[in-house]
Amino acid sequence: MNDQSAPDEAFALHPKLAADCLVLGDLPVSRILLMNDQRFPWCILVPRLAGLRELHDLPCTARLALFEEIEVVSQALLARCNASKINVGALGNLVPQLHVHVVGRSNADPAWPRPVWGFGEALPYPPPAGRERVALLRAAIQPALAP
Repeated sequence: MNDQSAPDEAFALHPKLAADCLVLGDLPVSRILLMNDQRFPWCILVPRLAGLRELHDLPCTARLALFEEIEVVSQALLARCNASKINVGALGNLVPQLHVHVVGRSNADPAWPRPVWGFGEALPYPPPAGRERVALLRAAIQPALAP
Protein backbone atom coordinates (compact mmCIF):
# COMPACT_ATOMS: atom_id res chain seq x y z
CA MET A 1 0.00 0.00 0.00
CA ASN A 2 1.08 3.55 -0.52
CA ASP A 3 1.10 6.15 2.25
CA GLN A 4 -2.41 7.36 1.31
CA SER A 5 -3.93 4.00 2.23
CA ALA A 6 -1.73 2.95 5.14
CA PRO A 7 -3.56 2.69 8.48
CA ASP A 8 -4.04 6.13 10.00
CA GLU A 9 -2.86 7.08 13.49
CA ALA A 10 -6.02 9.24 13.80
CA PHE A 11 -8.25 6.17 13.31
CA ALA A 12 -10.71 5.57 16.15
CA LEU A 13 -13.36 2.88 16.21
CA HIS A 14 -16.91 4.24 16.39
CA PRO A 15 -18.29 3.77 19.96
CA LYS A 16 -21.31 1.73 18.74
CA LEU A 17 -19.05 -0.73 16.93
CA ALA A 18 -16.81 -0.95 20.00
CA ALA A 19 -19.84 -1.61 22.22
CA ASP A 20 -21.49 -4.18 19.93
CA CYS A 21 -18.44 -6.22 18.89
CA LEU A 22 -15.47 -8.29 20.03
CA VAL A 23 -12.09 -7.51 18.44
CA LEU A 24 -10.45 -10.26 16.36
CA GLY A 25 -7.42 -8.27 15.25
CA ASP A 26 -6.07 -6.08 12.48
CA LEU A 27 -5.71 -7.01 8.85
CA PRO A 28 -3.44 -4.84 6.70
CA VAL A 29 -6.22 -2.28 6.03
CA SER A 30 -9.04 -3.15 8.43
CA ARG A 31 -9.78 -3.87 12.04
CA ILE A 32 -11.77 -7.09 12.10
CA LEU A 33 -14.58 -7.38 14.61
CA LEU A 34 -17.00 -10.11 15.60
CA MET A 35 -20.56 -8.95 16.15
CA ASN A 36 -21.47 -9.99 19.67
CA ASP A 37 -24.56 -11.91 18.56
CA GLN A 38 -24.31 -15.68 18.76
CA ARG A 39 -27.30 -16.15 16.44
CA PHE A 40 -25.12 -15.39 13.40
CA PRO A 41 -21.42 -15.75 12.48
CA TRP A 42 -21.01 -12.06 11.70
CA CYS A 43 -17.79 -10.14 11.20
CA ILE A 44 -17.31 -6.45 10.52
CA LEU A 45 -14.29 -4.96 8.78
CA VAL A 46 -13.50 -1.33 9.57
CA PRO A 47 -10.81 0.30 7.42
CA ARG A 48 -8.29 1.92 9.76
CA LEU A 49 -8.35 5.28 7.98
CA ALA A 50 -9.93 8.31 9.67
CA GLY A 51 -12.93 10.11 8.23
CA LEU A 52 -14.26 7.46 5.86
CA ARG A 53 -18.01 7.13 5.31
CA GLU A 54 -18.41 5.38 1.95
CA LEU A 55 -16.58 2.68 -0.01
CA HIS A 56 -15.72 5.20 -2.70
CA ASP A 57 -13.92 7.32 -0.05
CA LEU A 58 -11.21 4.64 0.18
CA PRO A 59 -8.04 5.20 -1.86
CA CYS A 60 -7.88 2.68 -4.71
CA THR A 61 -5.13 0.52 -3.18
CA ALA A 62 -6.99 0.32 0.13
CA ARG A 63 -10.25 -0.51 -1.66
CA LEU A 64 -8.61 -3.41 -3.47
CA ALA A 65 -7.00 -4.63 -0.24
CA LEU A 66 -10.37 -4.39 1.56
CA PHE A 67 -11.94 -6.70 -1.01
CA GLU A 68 -9.12 -9.20 -0.41
CA GLU A 69 -9.79 -8.95 3.33
CA ILE A 70 -13.50 -9.57 2.73
CA GLU A 71 -12.48 -12.75 0.91
CA VAL A 72 -10.27 -13.88 3.82
CA VAL A 73 -13.08 -13.34 6.33
CA SER A 74 -15.67 -14.96 4.04
CA GLN A 75 -13.51 -18.07 3.67
CA ALA A 76 -13.01 -18.23 7.46
CA LEU A 77 -16.77 -18.07 8.07
CA LEU A 78 -17.44 -20.73 5.44
CA ALA A 79 -14.76 -23.04 6.84
CA ARG A 80 -15.23 -22.56 10.58
CA CYS A 81 -18.87 -21.61 11.13
CA ASN A 82 -20.87 -23.97 8.91
CA ALA A 83 -22.05 -21.10 6.76
CA SER A 84 -23.44 -22.04 3.37
CA LYS A 85 -23.86 -18.47 2.09
CA ILE A 86 -22.03 -15.20 2.75
CA ASN A 87 -23.80 -11.84 2.83
CA VAL A 88 -21.63 -8.73 2.43
CA GLY A 89 -22.94 -5.22 2.99
CA ALA A 90 -21.81 -1.69 3.73
CA LEU A 91 -24.92 0.05 5.05
CA GLY A 92 -23.81 2.79 7.45
CA ASN A 93 -27.32 3.94 8.28
CA LEU A 94 -26.77 3.82 12.06
CA VAL A 95 -22.96 4.06 12.23
CA PRO A 96 -21.52 6.65 9.83
CA GLN A 97 -17.96 5.23 9.98
CA LEU A 98 -17.22 3.06 6.95
CA HIS A 99 -17.54 -0.60 7.88
CA VAL A 100 -18.37 -3.75 5.94
CA HIS A 101 -20.52 -6.56 7.32
CA VAL A 102 -19.55 -10.11 6.36
CA VAL A 103 -22.25 -12.48 7.60
CA GLY A 104 -22.25 -16.25 7.38
CA ARG A 105 -25.72 -17.53 6.62
CA SER A 106 -27.43 -20.90 6.47
CA ASN A 107 -31.01 -22.00 6.01
CA ALA A 108 -30.98 -23.03 9.70
CA ASP A 109 -30.33 -19.50 11.02
CA PRO A 110 -33.26 -17.75 12.71
CA ALA A 111 -33.55 -14.94 10.13
CA TRP A 112 -33.26 -17.11 7.00
CA PRO A 113 -33.92 -16.08 4.26
CA ARG A 114 -34.45 -12.50 5.45
CA PRO A 115 -31.59 -10.07 6.21
CA VAL A 116 -30.03 -10.22 9.67
CA TRP A 117 -30.17 -6.45 10.16
CA GLY A 118 -32.95 -5.49 12.54
CA PHE A 119 -33.99 -9.10 13.12
CA GLY A 120 -34.97 -9.51 16.77
CA GLU A 121 -32.64 -8.76 19.66
CA ALA A 122 -28.96 -9.66 19.67
CA LEU A 123 -28.04 -12.66 21.81
CA PRO A 124 -24.55 -11.88 23.16
CA TYR A 125 -22.00 -14.64 23.50
CA PRO A 126 -21.44 -15.77 27.08
CA PRO A 127 -17.78 -14.87 27.85
CA PRO A 128 -16.34 -18.38 27.36
CA ALA A 129 -18.23 -18.89 24.08
CA GLY A 130 -17.22 -15.44 22.84
CA ARG A 131 -13.54 -16.17 23.55
CA GLU A 132 -13.86 -19.54 21.79
CA ARG A 133 -15.48 -17.99 18.69
CA VAL A 134 -12.83 -15.24 18.58
CA ALA A 135 -10.03 -17.86 18.86
CA LEU A 136 -11.64 -20.05 16.17
CA LEU A 137 -11.92 -17.20 13.68
CA ARG A 138 -8.57 -15.67 14.60
CA ALA A 139 -6.89 -19.02 13.85
CA ALA A 140 -8.62 -19.12 10.45
CA ILE A 141 -7.46 -15.64 9.50
CA GLN A 142 -4.07 -15.80 11.25
CA PRO A 143 -1.99 -15.83 8.04
CA ALA A 144 -3.62 -12.54 6.95
CA LEU A 145 -3.37 -10.71 10.30
CA ALA A 146 -1.12 -7.68 10.40
CA PRO A 147 2.02 -8.09 12.56
